[in-house]
Amino acid sequence: MLTLYDYGDSGNGYKARLMLALLDRPWRLVEHDIMTGATHTPEFLVKNPDGRIPVLEREDGSCLPESNAILWYLAEGSPWLPAGEGEADRRLRADVLRWMCFEQCSHEPYVATSRFILRHLPADSPRRAELPVRQEKGRAALAMLDRHLQGADWLAGGRYTIADIALYAYTHRAEEAGIPLAP
Repeated sequence: MLTLYDYGDSGNGYKARLMLALLDRPWRLVEHDIMTGATHTPEFLVKNPDGRIPVLEREDGSCLPESNAILWYLAEGSPWLPAGEGEADRRLRADVLRWMCFEQCSHEPYVATSRFILRHLPADSPRRAELPVRQEKGRAALAMLDRHLQGADWLAGGRYTIADIALYAYTHRAEEAGIPLAP
C-alpha cells in the first residue's frame, strides 16, 4: 500500500492527497509536524534527505519526494496526465510540465511562502520583511494564470490535468497569503 508522509496544512501535500483521492487508490497517511522538526529526524531523513514533505513511499519501500514528481508518478496512465506518442500528445504533456514548472518557480515560492509566513511564524518574525516582495510576485503569478485562463477552463489541452491540481493547491488559499483573488 502507498504511504504518504505529509503535514495537514501543506498545499504541496494537498496535491498528492487530491490525486490519490481522484485515483481512488488505497493509501495511508502518516502526519509529520513540520513545525516541531519531525521531518528532520534520522528516521525521516532516510525517506527524504532534504527533510521536507510530502514524501510518497511506494509499495516496494522506495520513497519519492517533491509534490509535482509525486503527481506525475501517480497520474501516469490516468486521464490526468495525457499519454500517447503523437505530436499533439507530446505537446500536451510538455504544456502540463510547463505549468508544473511555473508552479514551482513562479507561484509556490511567493504564494505558498507568504501563506507559511503569515500562518505559521510569529508576528515579530524577521521573515515578515519578505512579505511585500513575495506577495507582489505572487500577485504577478496569479495575474499570469488569469491571463492564460481567459476563455479557458483548464491550463493545458482544454482538460483537467495534474497542471491544474499543482496550481490549485496554493491558489485557492491565496487569501491566507495576503493575496486577494478578486483582482
